[in-house]
Amino acid sequence: MSLPTLALFTGDPAGIGPELVEKMLQNPSWKTQAKLILIGQQGAIQAPPEVLCHPWPGQHSPAFAPGVANAHNGRYMLEALATGVDLVMAGQADAFCFAPLNKSALRQGGMTQEDELRWFAEHMHFEGVCGELNVLKNLWTARVTSHVPLSEVSSLLSPEKVADAIRMIAQALQASGVATPRIAVCGLNPHNGDNGNYGDEEGRIIAPGVALAGAMGFAADGPFPADTTFVRAIRASGGYDGVVTMYHDQGQIAMKLMGFEQGVTVHGGLPCPITTPAHGTAYDIAGLGKANPQAMTNAFELAARMATRMRTSLRQTTTPLQETLS
Repeated sequence: MSLPTLALFTGDPAGIGPELVEKMLQNPSWKTQAKLILIGQQGAIQAPPEVLCHPWPGQHSPAFAPGVANAHNGRYMLEALATGVDLVMAGQADAFCFAPLNKSALRQGGMTQEDELRWFAEHMHFEGVCGELNVLKNLWTARVTSHVPLSEVSSLLSPEKVADAIRMIAQALQASGVATPRIAVCGLNPHNGDNGNYGDEEGRIIAPGVALAGAMGFAADGPFPADTTFVRAIRASGGYDGVVTMYHDQGQIAMKLMGFEQGVTVHGGLPCPITTPAHGTAYDIAGLGKANPQAMTNAFELAARMATRMRTSLRQTTTPLQETLS
């Protein structure tokens, strides 16, 4: 089977994105995983000859000041994101991977959604359940709420949303190659609510959500006390492939402590694989040559793996007789 094609955007031009992409492409191992369509500013990086540089409106943009978030680089990023997603939706690429973005610049450039995931969903006219998934080596996390004030989290929880998060992370794990994902679910309150003494969301919302997911065919365990859930997940025996948290930092703090420069964000639930490093644009070191490309490499490799499995699954669905004979 031929290699998948990935659309790859160099990210915020005022941050470390172009440096990350250039360093990643200096390692020839990427050539065994995917073909590349590069979306970036002409002259910003030295791309190998095997990389197809895609013509797009921002290709000839004037220089960007390092470390500065403004409407200029915000509009540039939004145009590039649209270009990458459109390539996938048109069938010219199988997945989209991009270097880190700056949300402040995106908003100054015209993004009105809470984050780029919601922007993707609107641009793709996708109305289903979607959410950010974070990946560190073999551990994935999903969250029921995301970029919202902590004071609003409880009111935004429901059994249906908990079940949707479990289903989303289970399906994403399956798409990455985990046949039977093991999922743990966090509680919301200290000591898991202590039987209602410190809050009742665990029994009133989260446990019914776990049961609902099970009835949908996506088994999960919990809720567990949030301060021990990740301990359970990373145990050598009896661990978990994924953890569902109730809010942003409940999972992000644990994941970043375990590997800040390795994590990947997957825009889960969308019609195609979309990945990016889990860290930010690092304006403080932009242009200094100090950026670590490990998370960028991980994001690229995961996008390629998911695209390959998606192509294989589609092939098996459309040509079952040929697959059986081969």
